[in-house]
Amino acid sequence: MSIFVFRKERSDAIMTELKTQNSKLKTLLLLTLMLMIAITAGCRTAWRDKLTQNLSVMGHRNWVVVADSAYPAQNRPGIETIATGEDQLKTVKAVLRAVDEATHVRPIIYLDRELQSVSEADAPGINVYRGRLQLLLLNRVVRTMPHEELIARLDEGAKVFRILILKTDMTLPYTSVFFELDCGYWSAEAEKRLRDKMSQAE
Repeated sequence: MSIFVFRKERSDAIMTELKTQNSKLKTLLLLTLMLMIAITAGCRTAWRDKLTQNLSVMGHRNWVVVADSAYPAQNRPGIETIATGEDQLKTVKAVLRAVDEATHVRPIIYLDRELQSVSEADAPGINVYRGRLQLLLLNRVVRTMPHEELIARLDEGAKVFRILILKTDMTLPYTSVFFELDCGYWSAEAEKRLRDKMSQAE
């Protein structure tokens, strides 16, 4: 009888220890998960903060690019690239909202001309992306240009002006959206009238 009690007490002690260890392990796993979520959330909001900071000092002739995940890291000192880890269309939407809220700039939007010709067979999901992007850019003037020409314009512009590239998790080709910033309170028409007036005065 005494042996049975001894074994039962030892078994109870072991079970209590296991429960304690199990509880500690669960707590550790929960804290690790919370830390990972916080780090991920921090990374996903850091680029938004960077965009806001950049827009406050950016102006006419600066660029913001929402790029797919294979977009090249360019070597110009004036080009800053940030990996957002975000969905492409969500990032485009966030940039549009940020630029629209900034009264000193307005966007001139460019897309790769190749985008319209990419086939669903070669890039499954491209039709859905094109449709969603079209809805997102509805009622906005959008220009197209061959991809290499846009890259060359950025490279040339970076010699003098700052460019911010936001790389997303997009894995479809020719899906980058290019925002060339223009003055928000002075139109091209007003500039032309000014130049014409100045020419007449000479």
